[in-house]
Parts: sequence; structure tokens; C-alpha cells
Amino acid sequence: MRRDIFQAIADPTRRGIIALIALQSMTPNAIAENFNTTRQAVSKHLRILTECELVKQEQHGREIYYSLEIEKMKEIDKWLEQYRKIWETRFNQLDNLLATIKSQKNEK
Repeated sequence: MRRDIFQAIADPTRRGIIALIALQSMTPNAIAENFNTTRQAVSKHLRILTECELVKQEQHGREIYYSLEIEKMKEIDKWLEQYRKIWETRFNQLDNLLATIKSQKNEK
């Protein structure tokens, strides 16, 4: 079953895993040490992230390392960009309103 990337990042543990491996690739055991959960639960989260292509696996000897797929993260950023523009417009409108209120108070 192909999962949606937004379903994947909806879980706080998976977001934590993404944050960890954004800095460096890690083994499942190294990742699991950062969470108060079982190694099996971390493996399930890694499987979901892999299915969504947010992380990739690389075999180094007997160890498997997980790293972040930056291109997939760009898809999330692209989706968020539409909302970022809306937020920035609203913040600018609020700034203008506050400046108007402040100048009106200073005139009195």
C-alpha cells in the first residue's frame, strides 16, 4: 500500500525520526535510543517513512542506515508555500493595522 507523505509526517515520532536523520544517517538501533519506545515500533515508523519515500536505506556491511530524502521533503515545502503566502499577507495586514492604531494614538 502506498502511503501519503502527509500521513507519515502526522505522527510525532516519525517527525522526530525525520529530524534526527536530517543531520546524519543512522541505524535503527541508534534512532530507537532517542525514543521511549521499542525497537520494533521504531522499525514500523521507518517502514512507513520508507514507503512514503521520505527516507532511504543504505546497507553498509551488516548495518542498514537510514537517511532523509530531501527531494520528498521539498514536496511538503511546496505544498506549505501556498499557505505561507497567505500567512505573510495576513501578518503584513496586521502590521499595517497596528501601525495605523499606533499613529492614531500618537496623534492624540
